Formats: sequence, C-alpha cells, structure tokens
Amino acid sequence: MTAPLASIVVPTRGGSARLPRLFAALRAQTEPAWEAIVVVDGDIDGSAAVIAEAAADLPVRALVLPENRGRSAALNAGFADARGGILIRCDDDLRPGPEYVAAHVARHAEGVCGVIGLYRNVYPDTAYARAYGRERDGRFRADAYAAPAESAWRYWAGNVSVARETYDRIGDYDTAFRAYGWEDVDWGYRLHQSGIGIVLAPELETPHHVAATTTEVRVTRAFLAGAAKRAFDAKHGLAPSDLARSDPASGGSASTAPAGVWNRLVHRTAARHGLAELQRRARTADRVVARSPRWLAEKHVAWLVESAGLSGALHPDEVTAHV
Repeated sequence: MTAPLASIVVPTRGGSARLPRLFAALRAQTEPAWEAIVVVDGDIDGSAAVIAEAAADLPVRALVLPENRGRSAALNAGFADARGGILIRCDDDLRPGPEYVAAHVARHAEGVCGVIGLYRNVYPDTAYARAYGRERDGRFRADAYAAPAESAWRYWAGNVSVARETYDRIGDYDTAFRAYGWEDVDWGYRLHQSGIGIVLAPELETPHHVAATTTEVRVTRAFLAGAAKRAFDAKHGLAPSDLARSDPASGGSASTAPAGVWNRLVHRTAARHGLAELQRRARTADRVVARSPRWLAEKHVAWLVESAGLSGALHPDEVTAHV
C-alpha cells in the first residue's frame, strides 16, 4: 500500500459531537494524499462509532485506548501508527480550511522545520466571550506574530506539523504532562533546543470551536496550566523568569516578585485560594459580568484567570483530581 503524503493525528476524548465538524472539513481538502488517525482516549460517548461511519468515505481510522491515558499518550499512539512523511497534529475541535493539508505540506517543501498554525477561537455569545475571551484571543495572535522567531516554540499547540524524521529525532510527547496543559509547549521547546527552526504560518490560522466559553472553565484551565508550567520549568531546569508565558492563563510562577497594585492583588488571591474557591468566584463572575461595564467586566475576569494560573503553580497537588 502506498504511504500517504501526510498523516493527521487527532487525539479525542468525549469528542463524538465535535468530530463530525472536523470530518466535514477534511472531506473538502484539496490535497488527496492524506490519512487521519483519530485516537480515542477511552471511549466514553461512542466516538469510535462516529469515526467508523466517517471511514466509509474518508481515509480515517480509529485507535481506541482502553482507558483514559492522557493526551500525550494518545498523541504518541497516533504518531506511532501514522504512515505519512508529514505528521500533522490536529485538535478535534478545529475546522480546517480546504487548503489545510496542502498548506502544511507546502511549508515542509521549503526545508526542515516545525510549522505552527494559530487558533482563531470561535465563541458562542456568552458574557465571558464579550468581556474577555474575544479581545484576549485577538491580542494573543497579534503578540504571537510580533514575537521574535526564537520564541515561536512557545506557541506549539494543536495545529502543528513536522516531518517524520524530525518527530523521530525529537521523540514522543512527555506523558508526565497528564492533566491539561504544556505537553505541547514542552515538545515545541525540545524541537527548538534541537536547533530546528519553527515558523508561524498565517495561512494555517484555523477556526477553533473553543471549549473555554465561561469564566469557570477558563479559570479551571488556567489553574491546570499553571501547575503544568511549574512542572515544565522543573523538568528543564529553568527559573520561571527565564521564560515569558506562552499562555496568559499560565499565570507566571510562585517566585515572581509582585510589583504594582495589580500584581499584588493577583499574588495575594493566588496564595490564599485554591481551585475550588476560584471556581466558585468564577461562577459568580459569570453571573455578574453581563451587567457590569465593559472595562470592569474585563478586569474581573482577568483577575480570576491570572490568579488561577499562579494558584496552580502554588498549589499543584490540587491537580490530582483532574488527571
């Protein structure tokens, strides 16, 4: 059997409602020589059946892990099974354009590199999206494109690609990153440390039907990302000040000296409160921000998100319940 030009690896858990949108986008690809391996990280909602139905007219197959092993393990299983020369990592809540596969492949024709397509988050019309989500999403992309090339690894996430030879050289995703966050950034950092260039490709900016649609969900993810960033720093022997944050939700670190009224407020909140209390405050915020002035609503959400990121670094033991 002739190997495909590209393999798309999609980790999923509870994705049966998200996958049909992804499959519809893949049906429209202009590049025909691809395959997709969807790794079901414990089938809790019939995702395998959804994939089997799509396989009737798409080069898609399922790998079903018997239990939840985490996203890193799911990615590793998918890449081990992939047959293509270009390996594309794609989240299950993306909606790629028709040139998605072709654009990833074209970038690798220019030489050995890692390729990043940023997310363009698509929000339902929630109070969180109006107060914080949409504006911060636009700011994040603008900052990414303006960042120096040597910082590109910070944006390694769920829409990226490398050649098979490069993946084999860098190795698998680190399964120690078991909860949400930083397994991608860790892999991007290792790619950067190898000396291989990483490029942000504006033509690969892709709609992302984001899961963080409320302040409570965003705060939870910020907390988990903060704990994961602490693990990342420890793994690579890096002081927190050595690295700018790749995600504003990561919240800095416990050793960052607070300067200014805002930073002191964030540090005090993070030191005093763990995830449960911050989630409670986030639920209150979701009720309040819709009635608040725009500037105040944005500050309210930003305070909780940044505090949660730092709290995760200060209280990493609380992550256990989310693994």
